Amino acid sequence: MPDTDDQDNATKSRIITHLNRDHHDSLVRYLEHYTKLSPLRANSAHLTTLDLSSLTLTSGSGPTTTRTHHIPLTPPMASYAETRERVVAMDREARRALNRSETTVKEFLPPTGIYAVLFTTITFVFLAYSQRWWFAPNQLVEAVLGPGFARFSYVMQPWVLGVMLFMHTTEMLYFMQYKLIRHSVNPGSRLFWLWTGTTFVEGAGAFWRFNGLVRGKEEARAKKGH
Repeated sequence: MPDTDDQDNATKSRIITHLNRDHHDSLVRYLEHYTKLSPLRANSAHLTTLDLSSLTLTSGSGPTTTRTHHIPLTPPMASYAETRERVVAMDREARRALNRSETTVKEFLPPTGIYAVLFTTITFVFLAYSQRWWFAPNQLVEAVLGPGFARFSYVMQPWVLGVMLFMHTTEMLYFMQYKLIRHSVNPGSRLFWLWTGTTFVEGAGAFWRFNGLVRGKEEARAKKGH
């Protein structure tokens, strides 16, 4: 019996370490689905205890914010050899209930090449049209690009800036909900805000890069399946 207990404890320790290190996104989904925790609070998910009938996780990071959550395993497992199959099934159920894709994104692709050109150009336009006085008579734009362009830009500046802000904010909000959250990029993570910030600036370029990343992951998973 002592040998069996030692083996079980060693097995549990390996499983707990593996899930915390390599499958944190699954633990977050467990808390979101099985305990109805918000994505922000669930982002700090940490598996502390595993037995044949339940998982015990914590959320929060301080003495006043840490909470303990017990997720029952129904039916209980007969042995720890069943753990992998059971946690995979739980994750599949959580993904389905939360409307999450099977593809989790854990990387940020910065704009490079043509995307860097696009990012720089749109940033320049944002900055250029952020201040109307630059296009006023006797200002820099008139001196460099001539009075015709300066007068036209002075009239159009509020419209150009307003339309850009509306379009890019709309794209960003859509991207947050239907791309990032859909692919389990948590709002409490740095990754979420890196993608969000670049999407606000460049719009479609970020969509193209993100979609390409997801497509590559799906193709790699399909190859493994064969």
